[in-house]
Amino acid sequence: MTKKHDTIIELENVNRRYNMGDYTIDALTNINLNVCQQEFIMVMGPSGSGKSTLLNIMAGLEKPSAGTIHINQRDLTTLTDRELCEIRRYQLGFIFQFFNLHPILTALENVELPMLISGIRRKKRTPRAMAMLELVGLEKRKDHLPHELSGGEKQRVGIARSLVNDPQVILADEPTGDLDSLTGNEIMSLLREMNEEHQKTIVCVSHDEAMLKPNMRIIEMEDGKIISDI
Repeated sequence: MTKKHDTIIELENVNRRYNMGDYTIDALTNINLNVCQQEFIMVMGPSGSGKSTLLNIMAGLEKPSAGTIHINQRDLTTLTDRELCEIRRYQLGFIFQFFNLHPILTALENVELPMLISGIRRKKRTPRAMAMLELVGLEKRKDHLPHELSGGEKQRVGIARSLVNDPQVILADEPTGDLDSLTGNEIMSLLREMNEEHQKTIVCVSHDEAMLKPNMRIIEMEDGKIISDI
């Protein structure tokens, strides 16, 4: 059995540099970071500080220019695209600022989508998707299309979708950034519930200090560097 403080994600001397013609941009510089099971980590910092790039590196969506990243002791920099997809499909869940729901699919169908891509049959995936919608309090909205849902409801669908393959880690990129403060607090409370009651590890990117709560690990970034880890 995995212990609470076992490391899931480990970044060692990670750098990410973008070449822009005659210019280079250092989006991440010498990042060393461990993410442990059942932690709730808030990555804070102004726009352009490297928060989203860090999240993409963790997810294997971008490769570091230098350094290594391990998920459950597997070095992502050595994996094929297919192997990376498998890790993202089953070990990581994603929540996006702008929801990324398919506009012609119902709430239930949007939650089912990761399982459909994984080849899971409808007989198994529909009950699982319904259970996730019930978990986020949206079972009565299962047949509604995204344009019929409020911003908070769309984000709850996004959270249900992120959970449907039972990942260890949920990566959330500004999940409250497109919501009013009241709805944003509701979404953060739901994420805390996923962390505390369902033992999910959460890494959440935000620039809004109002989202900070007790017992969170707070990582502050500036100019592509970690300047504080509390």
